[in-house]
Amino acid sequence: MTNALDLMAPVDTLAMDFTREFAASRQALFRAHAEPDLVARWLGPGDLKMTIDRWDFRTGGGYRYVHADADGEYAFNGVFHTVRENELIIQTFEFEGAPDMVNIEFLRFEDLGADCSRLRGRSICPSLEARDGLLSSGMEGGMVEAYDKLDALLRA
Repeated sequence: MTNALDLMAPVDTLAMDFTREFAASRQALFRAHAEPDLVARWLGPGDLKMTIDRWDFRTGGGYRYVHADADGEYAFNGVFHTVRENELIIQTFEFEGAPDMVNIEFLRFEDLGADCSRLRGRSICPSLEARDGLLSSGMEGGMVEAYDKLDALLRA
């Protein structure tokens, strides 16, 4: 099952909304977002090595991970504000190379039946410039690649 990423950035809003369907149960999809050894296998571009420095997946917990290649390291961190098993993650997301540009992200996990699920997300940026900068950075292609890797992981 191949499903396209649907990414929308409505004009004059700080938000980016996305959906992606998976041929896996909602529980399996949530688990792939919750367990650090699974997250490290799909999150981010395939040409970067991912190291998780901290992963405290619970309401009030947080994370920090680093993607690295021959050109350098790219670190990200955030706080898990709300974790509701198999249902919802609300977290912040910050690229340490652009400090003070913190997004808040809402990830909803929907059961579609027949061992299929949908991830519905919303990322709210601190400014239109920050949102447009993310969109022009190749973020969409990175999301497509990551979710394709997640799809393969869920099938395995």
